[in-house]
Amino acid sequence: MALSQTCTIDDIYALPEGQRAELIDGQLYMMAPPKTIHQRLVSKLGQKIANYIDRKDGDCEVFPAPFAVFLSADEKTYVEPDISVICDKSRLDDRGCNGAPDFIIEIVSPASRRMDYDRKNGLYMDAGVREYWIVDPEKERTTVYRYAEDAAPILIPFDQPVTSGIYEDLCITIADLML
Repeated sequence: MALSQTCTIDDIYALPEGQRAELIDGQLYMMAPPKTIHQRLVSKLGQKIANYIDRKDGDCEVFPAPFAVFLSADEKTYVEPDISVICDKSRLDDRGCNGAPDFIIEIVSPASRRMDYDRKNGLYMDAGVREYWIVDPEKERTTVYRYAEDAAPILIPFDQPVTSGIYEDLCITIADLML
């Protein structure tokens, strides 16, 4: 749900405790509470990626929502991706990530479908995100955007492995995580 007035980051921080929203180009979008499948996928995907990074002695960090991502310096865009992977530590401070994470995953819910596929896709590409996965439990597929290579999406059914573009040997079969 979008509110008609132009808002800033201050409006996000003024929300009542427990109420979550995202801010895109000055428009506030309230967020519905996530369902169990959503939280299960966030937890298991985040864990898989973090374990991979640890095994490889990598420098990147995995942050599940709620985690603040400030994509621009204009105070009019604030998002909370379901999973943010940040490799450039200089982008991190006490508030969250300033600039684009390297890798973002969104788990689609009925309330977020249009936002995740349309609005955030363009937003993340323009901000410099290298890779964006849209995990869609209803359609049982993952849409992968590897912006660093090509803007054309790759559609992968849940029963087939998804290979990351920024981690050459990270492969995850989403169906295995839903058990």
